[in-house]
Amino acid sequence: MDPRVVELTRLAAIVDRLRDGCPWDREQTLATMAPCAQEEAAEVADAVANGGADAICEELGDLLMNVFLMARIAEQAERFGLADVARRIAEKLVHRHPHVFGDATARTADQALSQWDQIKEAERAAVAGAAHPRSRLDEVPLRLSPLARAQKLGRKAAKAGFDWPEAAGALDKVREELAELEAERTGGGPRERLEAELGDLLFAVVNVARKLDLDADQALRGANGRFERRYREVERRLGDRLPGATLAEMERAWQAAKAAGM
Repeated sequence: MDPRVVELTRLAAIVDRLRDGCPWDREQTLATMAPCAQEEAAEVADAVANGGADAICEELGDLLMNVFLMARIAEQAERFGLADVARRIAEKLVHRHPHVFGDATARTADQALSQWDQIKEAERAAVAGAAHPRSRLDEVPLRLSPLARAQKLGRKAAKAGFDWPEAAGALDKVREELAELEAERTGGGPRERLEAELGDLLFAVVNVARKLDLDADQALRGANGRFERRYREVERRLGDRLPGATLAEMERAWQAAKAAGM
């Protein structure tokens, strides 16, 4: 028998037993497990970025356990079960890959993605119906991180042609929003307006990432890591003198950390 089937069957049995026998597992609901699944997905991303095979394997297992437990919770509520989850995604994958399971052709990744999007759009239109049109933005989850959600909102709108033809247009928008933020700051407007302009600037920066085919969340994660490493080096270099150090001293320590590749 396929070892994948053997181990997945074993995991399903273990999760079922935990749901019946562990007080913590018994108390969980789909609502309480959703943040857990979100956290585990983030830990998978961290492991891929920073860890080795063992770390990635472990985090994928944690995420898989969350899927199995959520499916078991739903099954006990007579809503759906693990078999339904597997069947639905299997059917979706076959339907949206006619170049693999049918007679269509897709020779590049872009062609495959375009075909996927066309099929998905047709499915969306069929569900919504002419009398109740839905926005293509309805599919963007609210619980995504703000950066990830901004990028996906922009991507969805771009598929309808609401986009700049080149990255230069997105960069121009960043400059425009930066000028508006500066005008609001120097003009002494209300805090709400300043926050709104900052949000517009952040959204514009995310659009630049999208146009450059970069992941905004991953880019910021990398920037966070660089800041942390460099600041720790500033702390090491200045030690107890850091609280009273001049800005010039801190900048020299920062630039030294940067030059060292941190």
